[in-house]
Amino acid sequence: MNATPPVPPKVKQQQKQLSIKQQRAADRERKLEEFRKKEARRRRNRLIGIWSAVVGAVAIVGLIVTTIVLTPQPASYTAGGTGATIEGVETFDNGAGHVEGAVDYAQTPPAGGEHNPAWLNCGVYDQPVPNENAVHSMEHGAVWVTYDPSLSDADLETLRSKLPSTYVILSPFEGLPSDVVLSGWNSQLQVDNVDDPRIAEFLEEYWKSQNVPEPGALCTGAIDAPGKVA
Repeated sequence: MNATPPVPPKVKQQQKQLSIKQQRAADRERKLEEFRKKEARRRRNRLIGIWSAVVGAVAIVGLIVTTIVLTPQPASYTAGGTGATIEGVETFDNGAGHVEGAVDYAQTPPAGGEHNPAWLNCGVYDQPVPNENAVHSMEHGAVWVTYDPSLSDADLETLRSKLPSTYVILSPFEGLPSDVVLSGWNSQLQVDNVDDPRIAEFLEEYWKSQNVPEPGALCTGAIDAPGKVA
């Protein structure tokens, strides 16, 4: 039986070096493969993050648009008037002046006259407001919209939708001659239906009128009455 010839030392050294190189190459390949996998995960996570942000932004924009579209916006009117004739509007010749205490007004609700030195801050009230303060606001060009307390919530919401955002007072009023009465300075309209088109016509003609004792004066910065909700 022939014995296997011994491997020369030089060959052994070469084989050892080759084995080390192969091991290093294998390690490099393994590390490179791990790096590739990590990079792939990072890219995937970045894409997920980007698309999540895009979807979130689109959702926010959609919510904002929906809110704007669905949220009722205040009605818009032109300040002052053109002298248009509106069926049913009564006009008066009330004077003006500041007084203390209660005033006995000629109209119900008042459409001008002497009034308290402090005006009522314009807005929506769910309780009756002091006549003398509301009349002062009308002196500044505000329209006072009063309604019978028995008016339904649905009708009240419809009425509110017809009002501008400033220079208007909305409040209940006991003993009205009709379901709704709109009062400007020395002008008044009675209606029995909140869908009456004359409501908008009256506001267009008398809202922020220049034919008041103090046109352009403030309708804020004075006093609130109990029951202010907006």
